[in-house]
Amino acid sequence: MKEQLEKIKEEALKQIEASDALDRLNEIRVAYLGKKGELTNVLKSMKNVAPEDRPKVGQMVNEVREIIETRLEESKNSLAKKVREEQMKKEVIDVTLPAKKQNMGHSHPNTIALEEVERIFIGMGYEVVEGPEVEYDRYNFEKLNIPKGHPARDEQDTFYINENILLRSQTSPVQVRTMEKKKLPIRIIAPGRVFRSDEVDATHSPSFHQIEGLVIDKNITFSDLKGTLAEFAKELFGEDTKVKFRPHHFPFTEPSAEVDVSCFKCGGKGCRFCKGSGWIEILGCGMVHPHVLEMCNIDPEEYSGFAFGVGLERIALLKYEIDDMRLLYENDIRFLKQF
Repeated sequence: MKEQLEKIKEEALKQIEASDALDRLNEIRVAYLGKKGELTNVLKSMKNVAPEDRPKVGQMVNEVREIIETRLEESKNSLAKKVREEQMKKEVIDVTLPAKKQNMGHSHPNTIALEEVERIFIGMGYEVVEGPEVEYDRYNFEKLNIPKGHPARDEQDTFYINENILLRSQTSPVQVRTMEKKKLPIRIIAPGRVFRSDEVDATHSPSFHQIEGLVIDKNITFSDLKGTLAEFAKELFGEDTKVKFRPHHFPFTEPSAEVDVSCFKCGGKGCRFCKGSGWIEILGCGMVHPHVLEMCNIDPEEYSGFAFGVGLERIALLKYEIDDMRLLYENDIRFLKQF
């Protein structure tokens, strides 16, 4: 029995000495000291030892166990120290280096412009409404008085998923959906992303943003539209801003107009910013076409309304004097930090 214990001790110490990983030490511990380990098996065979020799054998087993446990602990500490030293070499911290700055983000120029427009119209009692970007043809064109084959479809050529589903070319479908479902009177603005198959240049993009407005009530006239947009322009560009309405054509409004604002850089005298005219085109508008009201189950004899639409990027470019729309989407931190 003594020779067996001596052999177990020598083998255990030899394996501990050769170990180079903490996991290996744990395997040795289980193999020699575990429930099914070598020393446990020796204790189980004590029944074959003479009663008078059992205390002596038990003492020998405990001594071997203590030696193995001590060597395991020493080896464990030594290996852990080496691992820590290697880790420290790899994770050297140079305390002389400057600390990392915490860079705080801020809103995109489009978001800043949108929040300002929303603030202005909410102050006038408008509600902000959103709708789906993937839209039905009937909402994007048919119910806006733009049937199949109408020339206006060429101007708003968009991306089709199939014959009846497309990416909306304007946020006007939100107005149609609102007129169908919402109780009258209506006073909303509808901001959102729109899509058209335009080539990318300094003023065009296949994906951009619009903000459209709609008012439906009894006795709404063009004067209400002019007063609303004049107030909007003053809030956005300054108290001295003037507005000018030029006749235009939109299929979903009648009469229709395009709106110019006096140049806020030169006060209307003419400069590089307004190309010498003193005026800057800002949006399109008009009185809601009676046929559009009828298609939304609103009686045009009793109700009337006006609608307008402005490009969000157009506002951002004007307010911040940006000369290339592409800058808004290139994610150049040097450009965005200016706002």
